[in-house]
Amino acid sequence: MTSRIIARVGWALAAVVVATWLALVQVFWLPLRVGGVPVPLSVLAAPVGNLLLVGLAYRLSGSRAVAVLPALAWLVVALAAMVRRPEGDLVLVGTGTLGVFGILFLIAGVVAGAFACGRLLGAVRPPAPVTDPTAPDPTVPDPTVPGTPR
Repeated sequence: MTSRIIARVGWALAAVVVATWLALVQVFWLPLRVGGVPVPLSVLAAPVGNLLLVGLAYRLSGSRAVAVLPALAWLVVALAAMVRRPEGDLVLVGTGTLGVFGILFLIAGVVAGAFACGRLLGAVRPPAPVTDPTAPDPTVPDPTVPGTPR
């Protein structure tokens, strides 16, 4: 394996770990209250985190595939929080004020992740340099020019 592939795998792993940790923290911050008043910190952190992580993963790895991984990892954790466990526990509930915050959290995070990935994947890549097959090879000395080694 080349060092470039190893670096991309490392960045991919780091991006997934950070996105998973961020999603877990955001999910468990949803019921946050200060003095009995709900504070929807996760609703703000989800889009900001997804926008920043996707862009940062691309800048650090140089790979579009690696850049999409944080949004996917965030989505997997957020969707897993909606599934009821065998014991009956449910992290993202769908009722009351917390249900509204949960829906806003999911919508904001998914839209931000989709926007960041779409902006990245839809960007035009610079064209590959075109070489003229009739042009002389710059590494070969030209015998018609005086003073060039033969």
